Amino acid sequence: MPMAYDSLHNRLRGPIAKALMSDLGVKNVHALPRLEKVIVNVGINRSNMEGKDVLEYVVDSLKRITGQKPVLRPARKAISNFKIRQGLVVGATVTLRGRHMEEFLDRLVSYVLPRIRDFRGLPGKLDGHGNYAIGLKDHTVFPEIAAGDVTKTFGLQIQITTTAGTDARGRALLKHIGVPIKMGKGAVDSPASGSNT
Repeated sequence: MPMAYDSLHNRLRGPIAKALMSDLGVKNVHALPRLEKVIVNVGINRSNMEGKDVLEYVVDSLKRITGQKPVLRPARKAISNFKIRQGLVVGATVTLRGRHMEEFLDRLVSYVLPRIRDFRGLPGKLDGHGNYAIGLKDHTVFPEIAAGDVTKTFGLQIQITTTAGTDARGRALLKHIGVPIKMGKGAVDSPASGSNT
């Protein structure tokens, strides 16, 4: 009989917290690094994503993927070389917190990333403060996007913001969540006890 899958919400407060306390030598659970927010961004490329229909498709796709309506980002200033006028929409973004954030990360790690063809792990570089950015080239790897509905493929960036403060603490948190970060020479940092994989 297969074991019931425990949600990331429960694992963060149970086995992941215990594993982090052991790894980091922290005795107070409130001093552990935590997830703060996840931001999902899509840049609107004027050369191949022109038109109201494409913009509506991007907004609808992001809403399906994240469960929240995205906010459109206008250009702050005109850039003539890129044919961008001030106020023109150049991106769409969604900020996830709490349960929405945890559910999104759970799906990303356990279902979306394994669907990527020839996937061998994510780059190991964090931003120096324990935050991590993931770039995906094709939004159709998300199961919420039905193959028959695809009118245009686009990439998106996923920014995971933590309270870690350092890359070592941030990497420990991401490892136990199950984010498959490469450790160098192709090896992937596999989740330790505390993650269901």
